[in-house]
Amino acid sequence: MELDPTRRRLLALAEERQVSLSQLSRLIGKNASYLQQFVRKGSPRKLEETDRATLSEFFGIDPTDLGAPQEKYLDLGRAQWIDIPRLPLYASAGPGAEVSGESAVGSFRFSSRWLRAQGLQPDRLSAIAVRGDSMEPALRDGDEILVERGTETLRDGIHVVRREGALLVKRIDTSLPGRLTLLSDNKVYAPIECELGEVEVIGRVVWKSGRL
Repeated sequence: MELDPTRRRLLALAEERQVSLSQLSRLIGKNASYLQQFVRKGSPRKLEETDRATLSEFFGIDPTDLGAPQEKYLDLGRAQWIDIPRLPLYASAGPGAEVSGESAVGSFRFSSRWLRAQGLQPDRLSAIAVRGDSMEPALRDGDEILVERGTETLRDGIHVVRREGALLVKRIDTSLPGRLTLLSDNKVYAPIECELGEVEVIGRVVWKSGRL
């Protein structure tokens, strides 16, 4: 098969650094034949975001050299930054926020190294605001939160959920079979018990920014 620019670039970099594709596969935590199959057989079709970031740092190159979208990366000197979209939504720490449009109205810029260290994939992240006081003191009215969408399994921590057309930010208790309990940090607010089908888990809150 004819190699595309990303695959040709990876082969050239490996030759320049005198490392094998097997060694690079182990560097990104994959089996020894992973990058050989990527280059020679076209599988996977493209590099995962975290794998591309690790390889780019190893070679000291811009991630766009290995197929990263140009619009997501900005080279400021030697630092690499990624813009995470800020959506015109808010998750209610209170009675519930109705969902409206989801076109980005701005962005937060994060270090790609920091995101990688946290195990976060930029394509799954977005920022929204918090309204209300039910999650105080962890989250306060006006805080901006970074939400990791599409988490496959529920983990301890704070999540954004959709219930009855409204976004809520709550802790989740899954100890009751077939049910979810939405918990507030502010004990003024009572727990909300729901059937599993009544709640859509949007994602996990992984970062917050707020005024002192």
